[in-house]
Amino acid sequence: MSKKPTYYITTPIYYSSGSFHLGHCYTTVICDAIARFRRMDGYDVFYLTGTDEHGQKVQQKAEAAGVSPQQYVDGLYDQITRLWKALNISYDKFIRTTDDYHERTVQKIYEKLLAQGDIYKSTYEGWYCTPCESFWTESQLHDGKCPDCGREVKLQKEESYFFRLSNYADRLIAFYESHPDFISPKSRMNEMINNFIKPGLKDLCISRTTFDWGVKLPFDPKHVAYVWVDALANYITALGYLQEDHALFDKYWPADLHLVGKEIVRFHTIVWPALLMALDLPMPKQVYGHGWLLFGNDKMSKSKGNVVDPFVLTARYGADVIRYFLLREIPFGSDGTYTNEALLTRTNADLVNDLGNLVSRTTAMVTQYFGGQVPQLGEYTDLDRELISLCTETLPRVRADMEQLSAPDALADIFRIVQRANKYIDETMPWALNKNGDTVRLGTVLYVLTECIRFAATLLTPFIPDTAARIFDKLGMPLPHDFGGLADFGGTPSGTAVHKGDNLFNRIDVDRELQELDKLAEQQAAETPAQPQQDAITIEDFSRIQLRTAEVIACEKVAKSDKLLLLKLRVGDEVRQVVSGIASCYTPEYLVGKTVVLVSNLKPARIRGVESNGMILCASDGKQIVFVTPEKDIPSGTTVR
Repeated sequence: MSKKPTYYITTPIYYSSGSFHLGHCYTTVICDAIARFRRMDGYDVFYLTGTDEHGQKVQQKAEAAGVSPQQYVDGLYDQITRLWKALNISYDKFIRTTDDYHERTVQKIYEKLLAQGDIYKSTYEGWYCTPCESFWTESQLHDGKCPDCGREVKLQKEESYFFRLSNYADRLIAFYESHPDFISPKSRMNEMINNFIKPGLKDLCISRTTFDWGVKLPFDPKHVAYVWVDALANYITALGYLQEDHALFDKYWPADLHLVGKEIVRFHTIVWPALLMALDLPMPKQVYGHGWLLFGNDKMSKSKGNVVDPFVLTARYGADVIRYFLLREIPFGSDGTYTNEALLTRTNADLVNDLGNLVSRTTAMVTQYFGGQVPQLGEYTDLDRELISLCTETLPRVRADMEQLSAPDALADIFRIVQRANKYIDETMPWALNKNGDTVRLGTVLYVLTECIRFAATLLTPFIPDTAARIFDKLGMPLPHDFGGLADFGGTPSGTAVHKGDNLFNRIDVDRELQELDKLAEQQAAETPAQPQQDAITIEDFSRIQLRTAEVIACEKVAKSDKLLLLKLRVGDEVRQVVSGIASCYTPEYLVGKTVVLVSNLKPARIRGVESNGMILCASDGKQIVFVTPEKDIPSGTTVR
């Protein structure tokens, strides 16, 4: 018996400030589909995920919550493991950076780097973004802010240990040139070379002394490990690197794929490879930096408010609906947009109309015409052979798609079977065959349809596993563990008992459901505990609020609302739309041409299904509402201070 090839795949380990959003789920669901597909395709897979639990921002969040850092991250761990269970994520190991074995190994890595002269002590002075746990040079800042998240950075000065990252610039470029597929997509490699390496790599600050929630350096305990070195090391510490039991490391390293969001590609393709070079370890085979999941044309992140709660969505629609949307709708490698309407529309079109309809019609006809047993197979026609060829040729196509990590293309290929089979029903008209008494031909048609469903369901198993299991239950067959049954068409035994049962998916009334989701969002907002009021703010707090003048160029009432107006605003050269609850005091006609003051950097929101980008300032005494306007005419877009 030949030995299975290994495949080691990882997601980034996650930190959350208290809740998770679909952006987290996107990476993890893709990894899960790849891991499941590889397992079914004959690989010995090891899929790693986990939580990043150290660092200054964790300590700050814990202090704000009035708990210890360990209590805070224990809650994080409970939350994320519940989420992965809800989404049916099949990881092989979950690592926490607070695990004892991980912390001890990180300390050994630092000792090794120190002993061979790859790290040294000095003083760090530069710009630090706490939310991103990232150091930046002056030239890398965008308008004086973090280039990744756009938030404020602080000038830090402290004693630190440094990794001689600058020594590895030439080796990194040489490695990229000899391994052109190491960074994908290609644009990410160009970005790393042109934006970071060619301008000159600086030595990397890899310890902190201004807080103590982290891995303490054994040779200098007042220092804790830089959280990114701590986090990146998980890919090898989880396998037993520098530990007594290193069998997993010997078996699975180097990783076949690190799948990460594009915002952390530089850590995985510059810092991580340089550390591995210093440790004299093999490089991962590929780092893929996928695009962002967007909501309202912005990166989905809690800090910017664009959060769609995956717990709510999975409870309402089921894990496979969310998995399918993320895997099918988002163009892999590029940014993609989530909307509730897109989710519901895709569900109706593919899962209800195509897949659910095929399974329901076929099992119903087998039940009606053959007493619920798969009929005998007669002679094939050219029409049958066309559909059979499509089935037998799909696995190689899907395999090629998944080699490129393209789940959207894989699912499109699988659904060609489903869509063609639905058309085949209309072409063969089984009801007419039954009426005419052509039992032999009717049996062949229904057998072909049953086999098409078996092929499609087998191929769908890595992507929507619960649905695949339900389909095989309807077909009266066990869920397959590999693709071996797809070698030949005709694997369903005649006489197998099928049953229609409940629908796989029920059609959604999109308009009604969107209204329900809006109500749910309003309810959640009303139930959100009010934040403790602060008596005073600093000038830094106030400087984060961007106020600009805006001209109202159009205005109308929001449908089905007595309080809301939709305003189109000219803000300099930009046009914004804002929803405001001032309809009881102003008519749309009155507002057109007026100048208002806009909070221009307020996180976008959907109000009654309408996107609102900002807020106009108003005053109210409880009886009337008055919008704020400048005393004199002034151009739109002018900054208000």
